[in-house]
Amino acid sequence: MLLELAGIEKQVGPDTWLYPLDLALRESAVTVLLGSTRAGKTSLMRIMAGLDAPTAGRVSVDGQDVTGVPVRRRNIAMVYQQFINYPSMTVADNIASPLKLRGQSDVRARVLDIARTLHIEEFLGRLPAELSGGQQQRVALARALAKDAPLMLLDEPLVNLDYKLREDLREELGTMFSQGRSTVVYATTEPGEALLLGGYTAVLDRGELLQYGPTIDVFRQPNSMRVARAFSDPPMNFLQARADGAALHVPGMATPLLPDGSAVPAGAVTVGLRAADLSLRDQGGDCRISGQVQLAEISGSATYVHAQTPVGDLVAQVPGVSHHSLGEAITLHFSSRRAYVFGADESLLRAPRTEVHHGAH
Repeated sequence: MLLELAGIEKQVGPDTWLYPLDLALRESAVTVLLGSTRAGKTSLMRIMAGLDAPTAGRVSVDGQDVTGVPVRRRNIAMVYQQFINYPSMTVADNIASPLKLRGQSDVRARVLDIARTLHIEEFLGRLPAELSGGQQQRVALARALAKDAPLMLLDEPLVNLDYKLREDLREELGTMFSQGRSTVVYATTEPGEALLLGGYTAVLDRGELLQYGPTIDVFRQPNSMRVARAFSDPPMNFLQARADGAALHVPGMATPLLPDGSAVPAGAVTVGLRAADLSLRDQGGDCRISGQVQLAEISGSATYVHAQTPVGDLVAQVPGVSHHSLGEAITLHFSSRRAYVFGADESLLRAPRTEVHHGAH
């Protein structure tokens, strides 16, 4: 399905929920809507589905205007954070319902296959009320996958699941989406989820579409500081600097930064450093900053070390579990070749030539 949005706006009373935007989704591919809460992701998906009408603009499917066509007359599958299952039907019958509607012959085998992918095969004989919230969410997701609709809309479908299961399912869903025929729209607040799913990413912030393109390109080349903030977890570190020829001078740092590439225009700039590019060990970088630990938080398979430094508060991502005491003296190392440079208008002036890290964390 080719879904195109032209000049879409959404206003509710005096509030603007979506500013004018154009978006043409890639057929049979995943488009991730990435942004924080209230970025406009759900509003946009509801317009795509036909649940809401835009205040202005047009929605087209395969070249046909469907702006006013209600959701019941569209062949789509949806899963929202507030999942819905048929309470009087078993898990197996919930998943099988769209297969039976279209008269598929190998219903039992297909149900079992999808249930195994989502780790719910042991619950097939139970009713939804007998399951936990996370298990019920997976049943709703399984039914959407079984429908095999040309357009699938998934609004943070893994948000109610525990960390380990979420990690497993992200990879499996990414594989399923790449092998399927559906055009998939997947909303998330998590940059890591966007990178794992691949495909294309549309970055939204406070109702504005900031950037759209292949996911890895948007990650490597965020066109502004707003995109860089949205597509970094933890957020990108920003340092005020002054460009002078090929060098960038950061107040509080004795050594100037010498990023790759041509000189940026002289004047005030902002240097961006991803947390994953800061290390507590010297790994051949040309820059170092002394600091004191303010906080060390363990998140999944990494530790985020928050440090107070002469150039401001910085966050470094350290692989594995790393223990640090409050006030502990540390030295942060990094390569100025990993630095992003943004102009006075916050637009991207220079990005690192190659992206070593394939995670947003």
